[in-house]
Amino acid sequence: MALWPFLFAAGAHEEDRALMAAIQKRDPQALGRLYDRYGKLVFSVIVRIVRDQATSEDLVQETFLRAWNRAGAFEAGRGSAGAWLTAIARHRALDYIRSTDARMARGTTDLTAAEQPRLFVDFEHSLASAERVRRIRDAFAKLDENERMVLELAYFEGLSQSEMAERTKKPLGTIKTWVRRGLETLRRELGEAVPA
Repeated sequence: MALWPFLFAAGAHEEDRALMAAIQKRDPQALGRLYDRYGKLVFSVIVRIVRDQATSEDLVQETFLRAWNRAGAFEAGRGSAGAWLTAIARHRALDYIRSTDARMARGTTDLTAAEQPRLFVDFEHSLASAERVRRIRDAFAKLDENERMVLELAYFEGLSQSEMAERTKKPLGTIKTWVRRGLETLRRELGEAVPA
C-alpha cells in the first residue's frame, strides 16, 4: 500500500478549521462530523500498522478521544485537522505495536488480513479531487521499489534508518540514499512540502 492516501490529510480546509474550533468549544456534534470526515482515513492508517481489525477499531476510538481531549493543542496555522489526526493515529498504532500486550497478542492473532479494501471504496473521492489523487499516484509510481520500501518502513512501522538497515541487511548509507532519493522524488513531483 502506498502512502498517497495519507498525503491528502496535509491540505488545510476551512471546514476542518471550523470543526476544530467547535470541538475546542466542546461541541460533540462537531466531533461526530470530524469522525465522518476522517474516520476511514484514521482506520486505514492504524490497520496498516497494527494489522488487526478489532484492535484498529479500538485505536480509532482512542484517536478521536485523544483529539477531543487535546483539541486545545490543535493549531490551524500549523496544518490541517486531517494531518493532525493521522499523526495521532500513527502514534497510537506504533505505541500499541511497541507495547508488551501487542507483542503477546501478536503470537495469537491472525496477521494475514492486513486490510479490507471494501471498507475504503469511496474514501479517496471524499478526501480530494481526482486530479490530486492522480498526482499523488503518479509521484509514488516514480519511486523505485527500494525507495517505496524504506518510506513505508519509516511511516508505517516507525523504523529509524539504522533499524531499516538492520532489518533489510543493507548498509546504512544505502538506506539513507534510498530515503533521500524517495523524498526528493516526492517533493519534485508533488511540488509540496514533504517531511524530511
